[in-house]
Amino acid sequence: MSDTTTTADAAAEPGTGRARHLGWALVLISIAQLMVVLDASIANIALPYIGTDLDIGEANLTWIVTGYSLAFGGLLLLGGRLGDLYGRRRIFMLGLVVFAVASLLGGFATNEPLLLGARGLQGLGAALASPAALALITTTFPAGPQRNRAFAVYAAMSGAGAAVGLILGGWLTGLDSVFGVDSLFGVDLNGWRLTFLINVPIGIAAALLAPRFLPESESHPGQLDVPGAVTGTLGLLALVFGFTRAGEEAHGWGDPTTIASLVAGVALLVAFAVVESRVSHPLLPVRIFQNRTRATSFAVMMLVPAAMFAMFYFLSLFIQQVVGYSPLRTGFAFLPFSVGIVIGAGLSSNLVNRIDARYIAGTGSLMAAVALFGFSRLDVDDSAQALLTATNGHVGADLNYWASLFPFILLMAVGMGLTFVPMTLTAVHHVKAEDSGIGSGVLNTMQQVGGALGLAILSTVSLHFATRTGDDLAPQLAQAAGNEADAGTIGYLSFVGSFTDGATAAFLAGAVMILVGSLLIWTLLDVKHTELATDGPEGGVHVG
Repeated sequence: MSDTTTTADAAAEPGTGRARHLGWALVLISIAQLMVVLDASIANIALPYIGTDLDIGEANLTWIVTGYSLAFGGLLLLGGRLGDLYGRRRIFMLGLVVFAVASLLGGFATNEPLLLGARGLQGLGAALASPAALALITTTFPAGPQRNRAFAVYAAMSGAGAAVGLILGGWLTGLDSVFGVDSLFGVDLNGWRLTFLINVPIGIAAALLAPRFLPESESHPGQLDVPGAVTGTLGLLALVFGFTRAGEEAHGWGDPTTIASLVAGVALLVAFAVVESRVSHPLLPVRIFQNRTRATSFAVMMLVPAAMFAMFYFLSLFIQQVVGYSPLRTGFAFLPFSVGIVIGAGLSSNLVNRIDARYIAGTGSLMAAVALFGFSRLDVDDSAQALLTATNGHVGADLNYWASLFPFILLMAVGMGLTFVPMTLTAVHHVKAEDSGIGSGVLNTMQQVGGALGLAILSTVSLHFATRTGDDLAPQLAQAAGNEADAGTIGYLSFVGSFTDGATAAFLAGAVMILVGSLLIWTLLDVKHTELATDGPEGGVHVG
């Protein structure tokens, strides 16, 4: 009898020890996923402190974030397939240990190369652990309410991770010691270092407990598609790097390195597709995409999270640089997002047993689009006179959070919760057991590549409108100020007015992006709620 069958039988008997193990299994998987997701944002708030402490220039400082995203997004397919071939629990544990060791190295880093190397190693650990975690849910929890609830928790952790990272990062950077210890091995244990070191005990503990609560899958060593692994991984790395560089103001889409990276990425992925069509054990089996519902789910899970990640980026900058919030207050401003996505995920996990995924995810995506449209209406009086007379140097210091931000943050969160759970279910449902790791890897890859592409596109939109406004506003400010303001003040106030216009344009473009995803859901997602309660390859899911 397989592990999955045993788990299913125990799940029907809530009082059994095995059923209790399901709860602990979900706790382990959720903690791991939360740790992986929040690490993409937890270091953002600490960047200025890291730059000062390690003397890292502004240009290289962004690589602390980019390096992690690059390794994470580029290695996800490989990580998912390794789980299928060598055992998902084994790869999950390996990923957690690598992540914890990398976090330790980052926490004690005394120079730029060591810190950037640690961030890349964290990305590798995340790429191993994340698809294995999702595959373990698919293979450990029986189809129906048990699995739906597990996916709800997983989706809540995935969505809330960015907000939790902002809060945790803001809090940790303000601490001066750990349990009264100021330094260790000659390195100060304060501020930004804690954003790395906090992962060490969590990752190690989760890895040690995994054999007790998580079943191991069959292994198939010797079937690794090396040419596919090389071309696919390098292609994704080049693509994510190109999209990330395109979204940076200093480079953009016209930068030769950006163009070369994107062209190389496309060429390598074409080569990857050719390789996959000819090998007997491909890294990415074509059958993963042959189901219309699954292919639609992958596409939607690239578009919708892309807009969500961009929302965090632009809104966090807006409420810090325009409204004037501190880093910690900025983190707490996103706390309703964490609450809302838990509510939305819990609601959708119950509804998906009775209502088709199309209606739940379609409604959720429309709610998210409305929220982004609401953010696009954020406004400050950017006339020259209003900017010059602004109090405390921040134009929007009197912006009403509860009226202007809170409703849309909560609406976005609930909409994401309603969308993520059914879309995750439909993306991995009825994937063959031997492909569940790569299926999860594809889903995670779509989110990472979509996030990089979405941020690049929306940054381009933002820059265009910000530049246009800044060109018009700067001369007006200089004329209105006369001799009363210096060049620095004029430059700052011009930035405030132009950034607001750029950010709101990006929010509007993000709303359009989610509407495209919503259209795909309403028109192409064709799976009945009764089918999501069954197991077995390709069950009754319609193949388009």
